[in-house]
Amino acid sequence: MATEATFTIPSDQFPLGSVFEQLPAVTIELERIIPARDVVVPYFWVRGTEVDDIESAFTDHPGVVDIRLVDSVADEYLLRVEWTLEYDGVLSTLTETEVPLIKAIGTNQQWTFDIRADDRRDIASFQERCREIDIPITLTKLHALTPIETETEAVLTDPQQEALVLAYNLGYFNSPRDVTMEEIGDELGITQQAVASRLRRGIDQILGSTLSDVS
Repeated sequence: MATEATFTIPSDQFPLGSVFEQLPAVTIELERIIPARDVVVPYFWVRGTEVDDIESAFTDHPGVVDIRLVDSVADEYLLRVEWTLEYDGVLSTLTETEVPLIKAIGTNQQWTFDIRADDRRDIASFQERCREIDIPITLTKLHALTPIETETEAVLTDPQQEALVLAYNLGYFNSPRDVTMEEIGDELGITQQAVASRLRRGIDQILGSTLSDVS
């Protein structure tokens, strides 16, 4: 089953992390990665600083072939960096094990990577390869991908789901509303207060489940 994982590494264990020595308040976000025949080409944003020469903020690194500014907007800079596949780092390991990178965010505290694989064995292979070449990753989250409907149903009680589905189908969430809580209560055979409680608790459960990974 398709699996997503989140892992972290210390900020200084990633080539782009050298920028934090000069600009500790910035945030770096990898935008996309292009694996070529002999190089890995990540595009990334640097946010939270205003400097005349952002390229000079990145010190030399043995794996880096070239780094250049592509575009800038206010205090955001889009850069392109190439480093060789021979350099044993996180990105080259992801390329080697064919595990796609979804997102990567770097601060002066740590790098956080979200990855996705066809099954957990691919994640395990990636972890094993990192251990072999002494990349100090820490796995913080691992879960199988499931349909949103299944996850939503799992957090709702039957009465909450019944009330939410009926309210939606009758147009309670439209603007303006097509039905009142009292009318929903009549359909369910419960009071208006009970409808309000079920809708509120059900929505709270859905939001808590959906937004828990964002906080």
